[in-house]
Amino acid sequence: MSKQPEHPTLLIPGPIEFDDDVLQSMSRYSESHVGPAFVATFGETLSMLRKLFQTTDPSSQPFVISGSGTLGWDLVAANLVEPGEDVLVLSTGYFSDGFADCLRTYGANPTQLKAPVGSRPQLPEIEKALSEKKYKMITVTHVDTSTGVLSELKDLAALVHRVSPETLIVVDGVCSVACEEIAFDEWKLDGVVTASQKAIGCPAGLSISMFSGRAMQAFQNRKTPVASYFASMKNWTHIMQNYEAKKPSYFATPSPQLVHALHTALDQILARPLSERFSRHREVSDKIKQTVSSLGLKQVAANPEDQAHGMTAIYLPEGIKVTDILPVLGKKGVVFAGGIHKEIATKYIRFGHMGVSVTDPRRQDIDHALTSLEDSLVACGYKKP
Repeated sequence: MSKQPEHPTLLIPGPIEFDDDVLQSMSRYSESHVGPAFVATFGETLSMLRKLFQTTDPSSQPFVISGSGTLGWDLVAANLVEPGEDVLVLSTGYFSDGFADCLRTYGANPTQLKAPVGSRPQLPEIEKALSEKKYKMITVTHVDTSTGVLSELKDLAALVHRVSPETLIVVDGVCSVACEEIAFDEWKLDGVVTASQKAIGCPAGLSISMFSGRAMQAFQNRKTPVASYFASMKNWTHIMQNYEAKKPSYFATPSPQLVHALHTALDQILARPLSERFSRHREVSDKIKQTVSSLGLKQVAANPEDQAHGMTAIYLPEGIKVTDILPVLGKKGVVFAGGIHKEIATKYIRFGHMGVSVTDPRRQDIDHALTSLEDSLVACGYKKP
């Protein structure tokens, strides 16, 4: 089925398994990053991102910049917020905390609205916070990869527009874009940042983001200089606009091979309705979570409404350590991730299920992983209740 060398199935919450055609795109011959062939590919890629994010607003601005998903935080913190301005950060785990740290680094004043581990801040407390102080921005981690907690966006965005309409709404979608619904225009979002290596299904190395016309206007209206060079929208916006218009442009060298791979991945994603892709991820997620429950295990995200559809964070049974089960799974050809939330890191494992492992009907990745999980638990001494 696959032309890739035999290897353990990578089922962590990113990087994920890659399609053969995506990987083949990486082997393209070397070419100029301002040559006509690459400029055409990059321009098409930026236009396809508009379809992925579901925006037709010409004032929306996509960015594809060499870097990890974390670079998206820098883009937001360096360009959309000025020193001393207040930001409300909805915290659901390790990555929400990281976003707050990044904002603080650039001089913003983040207020973290924290939820207990495995849950998310609720709308009434968010409304209360927004009513008590004027915030330049609110940030939400759509899926916090450390906990598998899914934050609801549609009603949240409606609440912000009602209670604090001047507040920018920015989403960390690193672990959600291409497996969770994001209706950029319909929900009136102002920014979504993500990365190439998760549900989009492209090798790591690209920071991908979309910003609204309102967010770009906020950047244009800032009174202080941007405290970054590489992450400055001043340096990148016209580059992206030129590429999308199929005009060569240069600020810093992109990765032609990665952009070709992203182009291929987006071609595959957009070949079918996005609704089908989201539905398939929900279907597989439900199957996994039902199996986890039937094994007598609990999830970090206890409430079904708070559970992501591209990953599952699973508490281990009493007496079984992360360092016990991951090597056993590895011997069965399955790679899961350990925990990273500092309060519970030694108590749980993370199962990533997004991209081709979910959408390609020829692959048996998920069924093999579920069988291996049960067998590995037994091998570690677990007896199902």
